[in-house]
Amino acid sequence: MARSIDQDLARFKEIVRGKVRQQLRKYISNGEMIGRKGRELVSIPVPNIDIPHFRHGPKGSGGAGQGDGEIGQPIGKGDGDEDGPGKAGDQPGGHVREVEVTLDELADMLGKELELPNIIPKGKDTLSADKDKYNSIHHSGPESLRHFKRTYKNALRRMIASQDYNPLKPVIIPTREDQLYRGSKSVSVPRANAAIIYMMDVSGSMTDDQKEIVRTESFWIDTWLQSQYDGIHTRYIIHDAAAREVDEDTFYHTRESGGTRISSAYEVAWKIISTEYPVADWNIYCFQFSDGDNWGEDNKACVRMLSEDLIPHCNLFCYGQVESPYGSGDYLRELRKIGNKFENLVLSEIPNKDAIYNSIKTFLGKGK
Repeated sequence: MARSIDQDLARFKEIVRGKVRQQLRKYISNGEMIGRKGRELVSIPVPNIDIPHFRHGPKGSGGAGQGDGEIGQPIGKGDGDEDGPGKAGDQPGGHVREVEVTLDELADMLGKELELPNIIPKGKDTLSADKDKYNSIHHSGPESLRHFKRTYKNALRRMIASQDYNPLKPVIIPTREDQLYRGSKSVSVPRANAAIIYMMDVSGSMTDDQKEIVRTESFWIDTWLQSQYDGIHTRYIIHDAAAREVDEDTFYHTRESGGTRISSAYEVAWKIISTEYPVADWNIYCFQFSDGDNWGEDNKACVRMLSEDLIPHCNLFCYGQVESPYGSGDYLRELRKIGNKFENLVLSEIPNKDAIYNSIKTFLGKGK
């Protein structure tokens, strides 16, 4: 019975995950769930679904097995009068169930929904990490590592050899000498690592709504890239007329009142890449978000730095232009002039939250 209940619960969880997959586009554009993220799990609200269960009526209300009855006789009373309107209820309505989904499951759903190709890391896998591999057998060890199949074979051979085995009553009882255990050995394995650099304009023309779009899209980008690499380093750069590196919380909650000079962010990004992330060992991703405003004389410097420094050293350089009521949007037009020269330069327009879905597909759809 317990096994049957476990199977039913597992099936229910799979149904719930199916519901999440069906509505993934809605969840992608919904920033609420990001606040429900733990270290390994994300809680997602799924409405109108509940675990099947028995509901008992009040005592003495009649029912199956209580006294004599005739065929067709109703069991118990209904909630209302058949001939009149229904009465006001006193029971709670439908609830929203929070379902925990691992980040790996979420990344798998994202990849299938957006048809994202798996990333093939570039460069050398020279960075390594120690990993335990269970590739040997020992006669002693903890019970959790007992090799059941080999232990069983040892016991079977011994009982056949000693003529204690009865094929009509096939009972196999291993002794201490029969038991074998898996043994581990620490080996060095290559790791593919990635560095993600986020850049965002925090000048006065970028409102809280635009920052929430950036925050939501960045969550899904991180989720996908973490499923593709063993190790991820994430760095954050904010800028108005000047740029600086900050932590994640500051990145999403800072607003300045100055002008805009995008090249200042590129200078900080290039310093980080050139000093800390050798291109031969790291897969580098840059994601820049802006409303397209930039000091006019700065555009030439930006294009030069992108063409000579940043783009040649990145797997992807992605620019997302978030529509703002105060931004001009001119910078995207400048980048389109060099878009055909670089396969790894990806441009996206994000007018609202509903556009996040297509923007992520645009950024990650090349599998770089």
